Amino acid sequence: MTERAPWACDPSHSRGREFALAGETTRGPRSVFQRDRDRIIHSIAFRRLRHKTQVFIAPDGDHYRVRLTHSLEVAQIGRVIARALGLDEDLTEALCLAHDIGHPPFGHAGEDALEEAMAEHGGFDHNANTLRVLMRLESPYPRHEGLNLTWELLEGLAKHNGPVYAPTWALAELDAAFPLQLAQHASLEAQVAAISDDIAYDNHDIDDGLRAGFLDLDTLLTLPSLAAQWRGIEARFPGAPRDRLLRELVRGQIGRMVNDVIEETRCRIAESGVQTAADARSAGRTLAGFSPAMAAEERVLKAFMYETLYLHPEQVETANRARAVIARLFAAYRSTPESLPDSWRESLPTSEPARSRHIADFIAGMTDKYAMDCYAKLFGERPEGLSNV
Repeated sequence: MTERAPWACDPSHSRGREFALAGETTRGPRSVFQRDRDRIIHSIAFRRLRHKTQVFIAPDGDHYRVRLTHSLEVAQIGRVIARALGLDEDLTEALCLAHDIGHPPFGHAGEDALEEAMAEHGGFDHNANTLRVLMRLESPYPRHEGLNLTWELLEGLAKHNGPVYAPTWALAELDAAFPLQLAQHASLEAQVAAISDDIAYDNHDIDDGLRAGFLDLDTLLTLPSLAAQWRGIEARFPGAPRDRLLRELVRGQIGRMVNDVIEETRCRIAESGVQTAADARSAGRTLAGFSPAMAAEERVLKAFMYETLYLHPEQVETANRARAVIARLFAAYRSTPESLPDSWRESLPTSEPARSRHIADFIAGMTDKYAMDCYAKLFGERPEGLSNV
């Protein structure tokens, strides 16, 4: 195992959990961060990610990525980078696995619909909802709400994309109960989880886009960096089937980005004089990231992916249908709360904004499949046109 760097989070010096339980058993020789990871893996919310949209809504094909497979791929990349930098791999892995747990059905289309439906009640944000699920809604333990994860895991999820100066209502409530120092940067482990997310979806979305026929190789090779890699791959593997060469292209791109992040992050750590995990949080800048050259290349790739894949007319049309499904579900449960499942109906608050937030909690936890089932039950027909692959 790689020696722990002085700027890594140390599980033996964790700031603890929101609910300190005297006499709590450890159930085996695990660190507190390993226990966090295991609690996430065993949670219902994590299992639901297998039926939640990544890029393609409710895909019929077995080989397209969903939130669960995406989260596993982020965790693999995160562990590689964390090990190279001497960070805590278990904390990094736990952050990667949990980072999308708060996503509603149908991905960003579902989030947009809930944000609009909740506009008068504080809005909706999937990242804050991740914390809400883990700290309040998923409650398998007898003596407290939530999974009772460590401070380091929760603060990393709250601000893995940087300090939060204007938290939404959900994050503000949770921060008041268990302060997460939102105005500071997160740990290096959380920063690595964030950049690993970018690396994963930048490249695996290419793979899925090619599989679906929304992207084609000729268009992809208009990007100079990818064209140069492709020429090198063709030279190394003459006569190999094109589909294998395409997968080699994606693998190579991931490797380039991972190596770039490791080298750039080492340089930033050295330049900043960071000596401890606390130093990393108070450095005043993000330390884990791409070099300027790779960051510029990645921006070009993202712009390309938005133009050719994420905002493809078929994708936009499908997203509009998905938003309409979520909007109709929210309106129906607001007007006829007796249609909620028993456990949700019995705990429905009587006043706003808690009442609408409760309904949003229920909808946000749905999988794509369950949302369509609920729609069919309420309106007598299944929504059409929600899968374009």
